[in-house]
Amino acid sequence: MNLRLLLPFLGLLATSSILAQNDVIMDVEAPAEEAHDPKEPFTMVEEMPEFPGGQQALFAYIGKELKYPEQAVEDGIEGVVFVTFVVEKDGSISTVSVLRGIGGGCDEEAVRVVRSMPKWKPGKQLGKEVRVKYNLPIHYKLTEPRKN
Repeated sequence: MNLRLLLPFLGLLATSSILAQNDVIMDVEAPAEEAHDPKEPFTMVEEMPEFPGGQQALFAYIGKELKYPEQAVEDGIEGVVFVTFVVEKDGSISTVSVLRGIGGGCDEEAVRVVRSMPKWKPGKQLGKEVRVKYNLPIHYKLTEPRKN
């Protein structure tokens, strides 16, 4: 007898989940273009900004330009500085700041290097160049002096 009462309830649950799935599908098929404030940078776009020469060139540039601050060396500071910046529509870099730093002058040096970067290939959304916020980790690792 309990089974007869349970079956209609299970049917109702199954119907509810099917209807809910249809709602989700309808939301996914909504128009792709959403209202976006042109003053605010995107965080994800169809074509992300790219450093000239690609990611390997970016790493090489940072490795060449980055100087380990004396204070950080003296204090044995190592770690990762997370820098955020905006790649503008023309590829220039703006709004550089530290998301998470490690001190000892490393934060300021990371910001200096990012500000000195050449223009990037700008990001694109719907075929148009747009402002894109970009986060970049910069690693500091002390190396031991070589023994002769």
